[in-house]
Amino acid sequence: MTEKFATEDTPHILILDDEEMVLTSLSSFLELETDYNVITFTEGSKALEHIKKEQVDLVISDYLMPEMDGITFLGKVKEIDPQITRIVLTGYADKENAIKAINDVGLFQYIEKPWDNDDLRIVIRNGLEKQQLMRELQKKVGEIQKAYGDLQGLHREILKAFA
Repeated sequence: MTEKFATEDTPHILILDDEEMVLTSLSSFLELETDYNVITFTEGSKALEHIKKEQVDLVISDYLMPEMDGITFLGKVKEIDPQITRIVLTGYADKENAIKAINDVGLFQYIEKPWDNDDLRIVIRNGLEKQQLMRELQKKVGEIQKAYGDLQGLHREILKAFA
């Protein structure tokens, strides 16, 4: 058995579901088929605490859970870090809730149970690519804002020198 060593570049995926069987199935699939670092939770509050302390790139949440529903959970995830890609997994084909989720929490994808592993892998890959592009864009915007601030400072110094 080979052990995977997570690096800073390894995507971190958090899965929340109240059913251990679903968590085991998803995490086993992802650990065997990808190089992602996967962590699972059965309680939304514990998952949120983890997200506050550790970098997470993508979250998959069950929709219907006893403590809090997946949309509420994903809304809290968005408040903590809007750049985390959010996916809801549900056994209920409810288009009204899907639209609500997309609008309310910026949901990346709505996946129905039972899921297709190949489709899920593609959704996760695309979600991670989107998240990475958004983080890079945010970094570039920060660099541009810093350069603009530096330029304004230089402009003020020049004006002082010639005034």
